[in-house]
Order: sequence, then C-alpha cells, then structure tokens
Amino acid sequence: MRSLLLASLLLCVVYVVPASATVAVSSPINNSTVSSSARVAATATTPCAKGVASMGVYVDNSLRYTVVGIKLDTSVALTPGSHLIVVTEWNYCGGSSTASINVTYPPTAGVTVTSPANNSTVGTPAMFVASATTNCPTGIAAIGVYANDKLLYTAAGSTLNAPITLGLGQQNTVVQEWDNCGGYTKTPVKVTVTGTTLKNLQAAPGWNQWGQLPPIYDICDAPCAGVTWSMKQHLITPSKSGNATQFNLGGTVPYSAVLFSNPVLGQGNKMGLTDDSHTLLPTLNNFIYDADVYITNWDITQLQEFDVNMYAAGLGMEWGTECNHLNGNVWDYWNNVEAKWVPTSIPCTMKTGWNHVTLQVQRKPNNDLLYQSVTVNGVVYPMNITVAPKKIPVGWWGMTINYQIGGNYKIAANTTYIDNLHFTYW
Repeated sequence: MRSLLLASLLLCVVYVVPASATVAVSSPINNSTVSSSARVAATATTPCAKGVASMGVYVDNSLRYTVVGIKLDTSVALTPGSHLIVVTEWNYCGGSSTASINVTYPPTAGVTVTSPANNSTVGTPAMFVASATTNCPTGIAAIGVYANDKLLYTAAGSTLNAPITLGLGQQNTVVQEWDNCGGYTKTPVKVTVTGTTLKNLQAAPGWNQWGQLPPIYDICDAPCAGVTWSMKQHLITPSKSGNATQFNLGGTVPYSAVLFSNPVLGQGNKMGLTDDSHTLLPTLNNFIYDADVYITNWDITQLQEFDVNMYAAGLGMEWGTECNHLNGNVWDYWNNVEAKWVPTSIPCTMKTGWNHVTLQVQRKPNNDLLYQSVTVNGVVYPMNITVAPKKIPVGWWGMTINYQIGGNYKIAANTTYIDNLHFTYW
C-alpha cells in the first residue's frame, strides 16, 4: 500500500523546464545581400519574470540603435563590404541574449570625381582625379576622360589622376569607367575653362641670365669667374615646334649653376604685361609651368630646376622644384622661408632626349604656397605640400619663371634645349 501511494505521488510531480531567451530576427536574412540602408527587424523573449527591458543593434561591434520593449524595427546605414549585425536583448534580471546575422553590401558601380568639381572654373590643363567601383567580379579595366564627346585620356585600372588639356569656355566632360564584364558607368562634369596662357616663352624676349657659385649660390653677372653660360633662341633642331632655345653651362668651379629667368608679368616684362596698376597679380591664384626639355647627356646632368615666382604686397612666393639627379635622384621643393631645398620621395625620371615637365602650383587665400603636382613624361606625381611666403621689399611687383642647369663635380660642359614653354595663370 505504501509503495502504491509513493508511486502515485511520483506520478503527480511535474518538472517545468525554464523557457530559453530568444532573439528572432526577421530581417535581414543571414548571408543576404542588402543595400546601403539595411532594415533590421526582430522580437525577443526571455525567461526573466520581469520581462525584456530593451533591444539593440550592433554593426561590426558598434552599437547603432536601442529601443525599449520586445520589438525592434529600424534601418542602419552600411558602407560597401561585408558586415556582422548583432541584435541583442537585455532583460530586467540582468541577463541578455543575441542573434547574429552576416550581410554584404556590394559596391555600387559608378565613378566618383573629386577634381574638378561639377560647374567649377578651371585652368588648362585641368587636374582630373577620380575613382571607380563596379559590380563586375573581375573588376575595372580602364578609366578615361571625354570632353565634348571626344576621348582625351585613358588609364588602366580604377583610378585617375592626370592633367587634361581643355579648350577655353564651357566644356562638357565625362569621366567613364569600363569594366571587364563589358559594362561601363560614367559621371558628367561641366567646367568652365578660363585662364591666360603665355605660349612659347623659350622664344620670348626678356630673358635674364646669371651664374651661381657654391656654396652660397648668389647670382653673379657675367663675367663670373668659374662658371660660363649662354643661350641661343629660334633653333629648328632639336625642336618639337621648330622654335627651340639652347641653354649651355660650363666653367671650372664644380657644382656651379646657371639661372635663366623671364619676368612674365610685372616689373621687367618685355611683352607689355607690366601690371603698372597693380590690379592683375592680386587676382591670380593658380599657375602651370609646362615645357618640353631636351637633355643631351643625362649622365652628367646634376640637376634640372623649374620655378614659378611671385612678388607682391611685400610677400615673396617662390615655388621652386628641381630634379636632383645626381644627389638622391628625387624631386626637391624650395622652402622659401627657410631658404633651403627639401627632398621628396618623388623619383627623378628624366632621361637623355626629350622630356615633358609640368609643374602645377597655387597661391592659397592666405598667401601660403601650395605645391600641387609635378608631371614628368605623362606620369603625375601629386605633391600636396604647403609652405609659407617670405617677406620682401614692398616695391617688388611681378612674376617670373625660371629654368636652371646645375653642374656636376667635374662641371662638365652641358647643353639642353627648351621648347613649347607655356605659362598659364588664372
């Protein structure tokens, strides 16, 4: 009888297993593809007698959203790529539970143009900087620039950084990418091209010439003991235009140099651009030095220097660049406050024969000097270096462009030629 009663009592015992806490995510689906704004919807349960306190959404371990209660429905912004979304519930008993979802936001096919800005005013050549993305699994083949439906430039890959020569006035340009799947996308960019270009300055009047002796390199009028020089204009050969200028360096003092300088605007100008009213220079902020350079013997060439100088309102701005071939084989820039050359990591890639050099610089609104880029034989090397101006006598007013040849340790006689020397300002 006692055994039967004990059995009956055991039959009346009920074991209740506590319910598990759950987070049920209805959107997005795990391992799904989503857009830049992903909807996250979920509900939560908990064995805590006091219930669910709140819910939240983490994206890549960063908390993006919280809400009070057992339901969550929101959207989170995503960048292209793979992401981990974690939905968490917190209960009133101090516990929590989570659910994890993996999603992918594929890159959007398109072209992003960072320079020039749409509807902006530019000079020529104008710097075009752009990048492209694609949904094509095998990537982007090339990117290029059209102007008025004419293809002007292409580069392999998905990025572009190049000076593009444009005509004056309004130009309808397009930056386009071609992918390896046969597709393409493009971004139109309208620009107005302004600026004044002084052409063929190698053949212009007004060139000044000075020797420079180490270690100070102050200018020295001819005759200058230890260094000799000369220049000869309007040569047919070697020339690209039939109107080149020859520059010669010689002497006896090692590492001597010769400086050739033309006052293209302001004081000393021989082309009627003297700016006597002092109204032109204050309006100018952008400058491009562009030239073809023929080097007869690169092996003996210590350096090649190309400068843009501006003197106005008691401030001197000297954008100096030199291809320092035999002393580091890199490009240097001139710090005109500390009066010294500063090496960059840009390789000096000039060579015997014809070279094309473009220097693009800018005067910033506070008169700081910005070195934007140097381009050698079609390869653009961004510089993005800013230096301060220096104080000068208030009576100085004008702009000059310089070309300089530096002699080597033997001061070996050296001859170079300049052609198609153009200076653009706006």
